[in-house]
Amino acid sequence: MDTSAEDRSTNQGGSRDRRRRRYLKEHHRILYYNLLTDGKLNRYLADIDRQAEELFSRLVKQMAEQEGMTEAIKRRTA
Repeated sequence: MDTSAEDRSTNQGGSRDRRRRRYLKEHHRILYYNLLTDGKLNRYLADIDRQAEELFSRLVKQMAEQEGMTEAIKRRTA
């Protein structure tokens, strides 16, 4: 099994990467080992992490905008 140096090194991605890696290994073994042997596992995990960060940012922004609207409505009705 020839893996790239990228995937042989320890992943510095944090707890989300470790959880996702464990989830793949336990529930999607074929995908996990294909990504690992192709040297693409860390890139895959980094992409998933980036997507999660973007989703989180969008949700926070939406909630802030919604809260702003709620506060404006409260001020108008008070």
